[in-house]
Amino acid sequence: MDPPEKTPLRVAVLGPGGVGGFLAALMARAGTSVVVLAGDDTAHAIAESGIQLESQRFGDFSVSVRTANRLSDPVDACLVTVKATQLRDALGRVPPDSIGQALVVPFLNGIEHVDFLRGVYPPSSVVGATIRIETAGVRPGLIRHTSPFASIEMAAAEANRARVESIAAHLSAAGLDVRVRDDELAMLWDKFALLAPMALLTTHERANVGAIRTRRRPDAIALIGEVEAIAKADGVVIDPDAVLRLLDSVPGSMESSMQRDQERGRPLELDALGGALLRRAGKAGIAVPVTSRLVEELKSRSRLAASTGREP
Repeated sequence: MDPPEKTPLRVAVLGPGGVGGFLAALMARAGTSVVVLAGDDTAHAIAESGIQLESQRFGDFSVSVRTANRLSDPVDACLVTVKATQLRDALGRVPPDSIGQALVVPFLNGIEHVDFLRGVYPPSSVVGATIRIETAGVRPGLIRHTSPFASIEMAAAEANRARVESIAAHLSAAGLDVRVRDDELAMLWDKFALLAPMALLTTHERANVGAIRTRRRPDAIALIGEVEAIAKADGVVIDPDAVLRLLDSVPGSMESSMQRDQERGRPLELDALGGALLRRAGKAGIAVPVTSRLVEELKSRSRLAASTGREP
């Protein structure tokens, strides 16, 4: 990938948690002008102490970044890194009239958020993107990167290719593995085909990937098969054997973010993952019994936890 131009890139990061804080720290260290958009408590903590990143791959370091509750200054890109459960409310920090010529680059779990954002901002300004990483926001401003991988894919179109490639070059210069693609829907499904089964099973089992590879292997194979059928109805070809090999290749200690959210009593991204699968399956008339069972049982578990204050 070509090196970035010398003019400093201006980036806003909406949601400086595990993923957003990680990206903000790396880009700020590489010379990007970064402003993080967050609520008062998080913004105050980061304004006072900066962002600290702990990572075996990138090292341990701290950087200073600007903070704001709402986007007001011009930027070249706004990275959207909130949870899917927080997206609608968080967009109040980035009003449509504040975007100008900036790209909106969402790094969310799921597959439906790109179309949603194109209903809020100019469609050609919203760039489909994915990130493969395991991070944790330990506290506001302290991010722990726990996976050996950190890769990004972005989908370019004729109307925004030059701007997308510029952002991609800056991300690459910051140390990330970056690829620009032309096939947005296939790119989104490539991540979703592994993430959705992994998140559903690790959350349902309350265990890491290594555990579900052994204790829940039949469910994993069935889920991946259901995902393949739904993707095919979406016009995307998924190789289920390749997805299973990917599941077998990731570190056994890896946990999904939805699993960790469950452990901490936070809202689950169940609708963005399992719900999206069920909606697409319903539209295509595809039976997905394993997905349906897991989603319903996780919904029931969440309802019980909400009513009793404890996990069943």
